[in-house]
Amino acid sequence: MTTMPRPIYETKEDKDIDLAHLFDTFINNRLLILGITGFFAALGIAYALLATPVYLASAMIQIEPKNGLPSLTDVVNTNPPVSPAQTEIALLKSRSVVGGAVASLNLDIQITPHHFPIIGGFMARRFEPSEEGELGWHPAGLGAYAWGGETLKVTQLEVPDKVHGKELTLEAAENNGFILRDKDDEVVVQGVVGEPVETEDYRVTVAELNARPGTTFTVVKNRTYNTTESYQQRLSAAERGKQSGIVNVTLEDPNPEHAIRVLEEVASRYVDQNVARNAAEATQSLEFLNEQVPAVRKKLEAAQTALNKYQTGSGSVDITAETQSVLDRIVDLEKQISEQNLKRTEMERRFTRQHPNFQALMNQINQLQMQKEELEKQIGTLPSTQQELLRLTRDVEVSSETYSMLLNKTQELDIIRAGTVGNVRIIDHAAADLENPVKPNKPLVVIVATLLGALLATAFVYVREALKRGVENPEDIERTGTPVYASIPFTDKQAALEKRLANFKRDKSTASYLLTINDPADLATEAMRSLRTSLHFAMIEAKNNVLMITGPSPAVGKSFVTTNLAAVVAQSGKRVLLIDADMRKGYLHKVMRCDGDKGLSDILSGRITLFDAIQKTQLNNLHVITHGQLPPNPSELLMHENFSRFVKEISHMYDLVIFDTPPILAVTDAALVGSQAGTTLMVTRYALNGVKEIEAAKRRLEQNGLIVKGVIFNAVVRKASTYGEYGYYQYEYASTSK
Repeated sequence: MTTMPRPIYETKEDKDIDLAHLFDTFINNRLLILGITGFFAALGIAYALLATPVYLASAMIQIEPKNGLPSLTDVVNTNPPVSPAQTEIALLKSRSVVGGAVASLNLDIQITPHHFPIIGGFMARRFEPSEEGELGWHPAGLGAYAWGGETLKVTQLEVPDKVHGKELTLEAAENNGFILRDKDDEVVVQGVVGEPVETEDYRVTVAELNARPGTTFTVVKNRTYNTTESYQQRLSAAERGKQSGIVNVTLEDPNPEHAIRVLEEVASRYVDQNVARNAAEATQSLEFLNEQVPAVRKKLEAAQTALNKYQTGSGSVDITAETQSVLDRIVDLEKQISEQNLKRTEMERRFTRQHPNFQALMNQINQLQMQKEELEKQIGTLPSTQQELLRLTRDVEVSSETYSMLLNKTQELDIIRAGTVGNVRIIDHAAADLENPVKPNKPLVVIVATLLGALLATAFVYVREALKRGVENPEDIERTGTPVYASIPFTDKQAALEKRLANFKRDKSTASYLLTINDPADLATEAMRSLRTSLHFAMIEAKNNVLMITGPSPAVGKSFVTTNLAAVVAQSGKRVLLIDADMRKGYLHKVMRCDGDKGLSDILSGRITLFDAIQKTQLNNLHVITHGQLPPNPSELLMHENFSRFVKEISHMYDLVIFDTPPILAVTDAALVGSQAGTTLMVTRYALNGVKEIEAAKRRLEQNGLIVKGVIFNAVVRKASTYGEYGYYQYEYASTSK
């Protein structure tokens, strides 16, 4: 048996990104993308409206260079200058400052009213009382929630160690009372507002409570250390401009009044601490200077006495101009050395000898000593009288300068110690914009949510597209070497007929389930007529007029194709016999409204004759043989010689015989039927059957000596990315008359 060579189709591998296909995918799924994007946009809008707003409180502090006190120990430093603001910011956020504010304002007691889920907080924030103490409206039966205007202030709360950080529930009671419950809903404290209550484990003082009876609050007693760390992290401080000494301090909180109160307390405590710190440093330095003043004064008196004694004993001796010049220079050096030695003595009390500042000071002192030694060499060239007079005068002037310096420093430090002004001050006290919260940024939230939705929707669509295994382009099928005879579009009308068919037992109407009868002008019906034409030319050289239609897998619409194809061929005037060769799960008898108990299996087993099995339909030229009683051995019946005789007999009785067979990849029945058929067609479904699956079905048929004449591409969905023959089925050309 010779077979015609199959046509060779060009196979191309497109490894580049097909931008047109990507765009088509976007267009095809635009409703899904728009739906997901709209959903995320709605979530963004809901979040922007319902989210708790966060307000920003800010204050400004000026840090000035220290006056008087720093000159005692300042040294020449080769490192770049460091702004004092950096040190002061660290002090501002220290535990001594922030922790003091936490203890003073009872920030370790966290109070949260119970709001109705989702919308309760929004309604409470929107409530504006018209008079003091007014509470918001609440729905009946929901009085346990806070709806606006509720306040609770707890000034004392001492709990057992194991309860720290755990939620307690405080409920407003009648007659200005309250009830405190633990996490197990057991009452631990009962009391009256304004009166301290003490039990074995708890000490509670509720200073203020404005809520209707039954309203509940969550109260948490945190450890002071943990609360301090939390506020240290939330507190932000930064210098405005390099070396400006102006520090901006900010704090974010859902309650703007609370943020202002906390920030003002922190700033005030920081200023007070700065004043106390400066006073303490001044006191310490003043004690050191008071120790040095008597010794320097004694040294000055001794120098003055020695000078007077020398001048009296040697008569009136004047200093020459040359000696005066040397004296002025050496006195200046001695003054500098004395100041630096004073700094060294103070620094030895504060730093080690290896400290970089101490080393820099020693280098400066060594340089001054070298200059002093050079001047002393010049003094050695003067007359002995001038040398002695210079030495005594130098001692007096150096001691006098040192003594005056110490007195000045003592006075400055005494003023600093006695004063209440530090080197920092509050420029702008804490304030917040009550109209415009910093969070959430509503426009930004909506934009980000919308963009995120669009991104996720697009990613989902393209990932789903990439994971699709089913063929959507007829050209992909033709690249396997098999032509596509027809692309049959998906139609909603056929889906409606199939829905009716699913309720076959309850369907009392006599209307046909065939699309070609119900809607002859439908696009799918026109595609069937096109298939009829292609089939006419395909079967010219076939060995008989028997056509077998199979498919790779179930649910490809094979029965829909066979029944409607048989109908359009019969409408052209040819006698057609439609045979349900699926003796396992066939249901053509339902589609054609025939008796399914007398059919092919009964003919092959000899229970009935051929003429007893042939049934008429609504079309005069279309007859049907159903599957008959479901046998236990369908394949054996098809392999029997009775089947060959049956095929030869019916091929002479009709112009076209169409066999509807089970899927080839599921069972071998199609291969057995195809051995008696002159033409074999295979039905594949759009986006269901992949190329590999189609090739596997072809190989299965070829292994049994069958050649697939062509493929019927069924249920093609109209999309922007649909190519090939179906692209022309979008044009409908039918009469508009009734």
